[in-house]
Amino acid sequence: MATDISEQGLERLICVALTGDPCDPPAQPSDGSPSNARAGVGWLPGNWRDYDRAHCIDLAQLTAFLRETQPVVADSLALSESGPTRRKFLDRLHREINNRGTINVLRDGMRHGPHEPALFYGTPSLGNEKAQQRFGQNRFSVTRQLRYSQDETRRALDIVLFVNGLPVLTFELKNSLTKQTVDDAVRQYQRDRNPKEKLFAFGRCVAHFAVDDHEVRFCTHLTGPSSWFLPFNRGWNDGGGNPPNPDGLKTDYLWREVLTPQSLTNTSSRTTRR
Repeated sequence: MATDISEQGLERLICVALTGDPCDPPAQPSDGSPSNARAGVGWLPGNWRDYDRAHCIDLAQLTAFLRETQPVVADSLALSESGPTRRKFLDRLHREINNRGTINVLRDGMRHGPHEPALFYGTPSLGNEKAQQRFGQNRFSVTRQLRYSQDETRRALDIVLFVNGLPVLTFELKNSLTKQTVDDAVRQYQRDRNPKEKLFAFGRCVAHFAVDDHEVRFCTHLTGPSSWFLPFNRGWNDGGGNPPNPDGLKTDYLWREVLTPQSLTNTSSRTTRR
């Protein structure tokens, strides 16, 4: 059977590989309860309706992580209530990410009043079962068609990946069926993604990926038309691009190998904001 490489088909293909679920955007409002069903390579399906645009977080995923791992802290922060206690914590988290970057905040946590919530459990050492269990409590989630913009257009990104509710990677996807390529995805980031949006601030996300069924490129700092994208390909015959893949798309190494929770954690742990 031929692979559906339409833009929506590519979204679904990536989500199924990561989560075991196509992560179709919901038609109805979410009840705020994120899925706990892990499949694919270990990711969870997310819901764009759980995204807090003001603070750039998936509130449902962040709340679920803290409730599972640090219930006393989660209760003290009143994460289930839309009140001043929760808002003060989210404001503080937002400022910490603005100042230190997402990777630093995930790695080192933060202080908020008497609390020091851990926001991520790192790669466990070999044989450390407790650390392995904690790493498994991290919530790696995938959201399709994320309405990220606070303006009236409600612009959407094809896919955004989150770690414990904090966005780490964004994706724009193109396909050869509509005669669009990775170059069109790059131009979409350069022309249509306002770098003044909170989600695109430097350090908020680790990288922004432009992807089609043949090539992958990425950018770590969106600056409008001058945004610089580098190739993220395997190379082929001593040149650029990717080799033929008899089992799927030329670019499926990205979601089948690079974006596993373990691989992504190992890569991100070497990334710091200076």
